[in-house]
Amino acid sequence: MQNIVICIIMIFGLIGCSSGGAMKSPMQQHRGQSNVKDGFFLEKQHEKPKANNSNLTVDKEKFINMMVKKHGFNRQQLKNVLKQTNKLDSVIKLMDQQAPKSTSLNVPNGAWIRYKNKFITQGNLNAGVDFWKKYEKELNRAYKEYGVPPEIIVGIIGVETRWGKVMGKTRIIDALSTLAFYYPRRSQYFTQELEDFLVMCRDEGVDPFDLNGSFAGAMGYGQFMPSAFRNHAVDFNHDGHKDLWDPVDAIGSIANYFKAHGWQPDTKIAVVADGQALELDTGFHTKYPVEHLAKAGLKPKSAIGGHKVVSLLRLDIGDSYQFWYGLPNFYVITRYNHSTHYAMAVWQLGLAVKQAK
Repeated sequence: MQNIVICIIMIFGLIGCSSGGAMKSPMQQHRGQSNVKDGFFLEKQHEKPKANNSNLTVDKEKFINMMVKKHGFNRQQLKNVLKQTNKLDSVIKLMDQQAPKSTSLNVPNGAWIRYKNKFITQGNLNAGVDFWKKYEKELNRAYKEYGVPPEIIVGIIGVETRWGKVMGKTRIIDALSTLAFYYPRRSQYFTQELEDFLVMCRDEGVDPFDLNGSFAGAMGYGQFMPSAFRNHAVDFNHDGHKDLWDPVDAIGSIANYFKAHGWQPDTKIAVVADGQALELDTGFHTKYPVEHLAKAGLKPKSAIGGHKVVSLLRLDIGDSYQFWYGLPNFYVITRYNHSTHYAMAVWQLGLAVKQAK
């Protein structure tokens, strides 16, 4: 009898979850009003540093001076906030591991196949279809407003976070402050990102200690950096807030990002080529007249939409290389992540989900 009662309670609990709307995002859970003029909203445990916190470094003091002068932050509160941040040696180690590794240029070994297979799996296709069906209305609205098709947005979110399942567990303020103040090689970049993050938290009324993301400070479904939030985030669900942990706002923000970077609606992304051109430089950054590629022995397998200049892409498919004509929209995808493999995976994952839908 007790087991029956427990089962009934669980069933009604599940019904309540499914009918009561989506779970609140971290921003929604930790939003409030600041009780300090020109300051953050901070939960009680974050209002003051612990007694044993060390003094601020010179770089942190300079940063505070800039934030007060440029954005009008409350000086004492910002000091209290930075005194509570943690230096994460693990983040520095992970950043050092991002340095490019040398690879053999002319010996195919299946690098593209291995990369693609990390993303295009049956489990991912099922999850992608579920996401697409759940947010089909919003995806179609983004297509209408920004010209970016659903499969591209679905592909981005799938590659970045498996449609919200893997959004990062590192406290963002710790990641960004570590890289801003203890990682000289990229301190200028991450100081700007920390600035944008703190402005975002103040403007959105969110405790900066309650937001987690990647080890580099990327946020939400689409893993925007704070500067991308500043430049491209939109309130797509019209609730008065820009929230990258909300899937609807993330959909609109990604579409806006692509439009701002030159996405051309309803045009091709890339076209596979017949032939080999091992002597030519390749990559999304290259530019070749189509006639030059023809003289080198390449021709597109389908129409390239009248483009006279293209990039030349090369994918290692194991026993040989596969060449592609990269068109303007392919380059736009690389503005999200500067990698040919990444852009191709986003596109092909999105197409695979579309076909499975």
